[in-house]
Amino acid sequence: MGGFMNEIDNKFFELIEIFKNLSEEQLYERIKLNYQSLPSLLKDIYEDYFQRFDYWGSLNEKNNDFEEIKKKAHILSKYYKDFVWLYNKLEDYSSKYLLFAILNNWFIYDITNIKKCIDNKYKHYFDLDIIPKSEKETFVDVGAYVGDSSLDYIKTYGKKDNKIYCYEITNEMIEIMKNNLKDYENIEYVNKAVKDKIGKVFIDEKGDMSSNQTSVKGNKQIVCTTLDEDIKERIDIIKMDIEGDELSALKGAKRHIINDSPKLLISIYHKNEHYIKIPRYIYSLNKNYNFYMRYYGGELYPTEVVLLAIPKRTSKFKR
Repeated sequence: MGGFMNEIDNKFFELIEIFKNLSEEQLYERIKLNYQSLPSLLKDIYEDYFQRFDYWGSLNEKNNDFEEIKKKAHILSKYYKDFVWLYNKLEDYSSKYLLFAILNNWFIYDITNIKKCIDNKYKHYFDLDIIPKSEKETFVDVGAYVGDSSLDYIKTYGKKDNKIYCYEITNEMIEIMKNNLKDYENIEYVNKAVKDKIGKVFIDEKGDMSSNQTSVKGNKQIVCTTLDEDIKERIDIIKMDIEGDELSALKGAKRHIINDSPKLLISIYHKNEHYIKIPRYIYSLNKNYNFYMRYYGGELYPTEVVLLAIPKRTSKFKR
């Protein structure tokens, strides 16, 4: 990277040099050593967290189980060039700082920088500095849960008459959602999973219903669809938070992404590789996007990370 580099640039590229110059095994050993040097109480918190949420692998020092660290080392070793690509594609330094903070947290368990990135200024997904206004449009809420994101969307932009599609995989959530959104019209509630092809899937039910995932086996079977098949009209904005199925769902929205250039508000933290694969996939379909990242998670480990892909014609920030 030539030309002027500020403090965040320097820190990011210094970190990338470490990932570049260490083998995957060396990276694994370094991260494990960093973890083992943490206070016992903090390690207990991490290990309990990864036991309850199994997206990133297991972690148990007493059992010599460092699967979560192995997975991080693999991603950092394999994709360090892609992280550089993403960093250079990000449109503002809030986004760049966040990407640095995430990678530094993965590597040395840095909580100082990740804490500084928590965004409490705007509603989750709806950053008014990036999307300052919203015209009459069709909003698709994939992983609508109890309707909280749709309600935030309505409140943020003052929209009561826009068409909203709310996708959720359990009837229980659909009923709660209908009650929470009962004051608003023009909302379609869809009890289907959203993926890259039409068919049937099972629900892998968790203790916390917000963490329910789809699976190839289970007790409860539901229909899965694609956004390209399910919605024939133009889509203007898509929000996704579906517990790791986001890339599959985006592949099922290929036509809309190419033809409509919808604003995309996508959770990318459920799988480490999604930090790379999701923006790469969007860019492969449609280069008319500016990329941002925002953080709505906690202080210890990066969760609730959102990639915002905004069509350049509507983006406030231009290069």
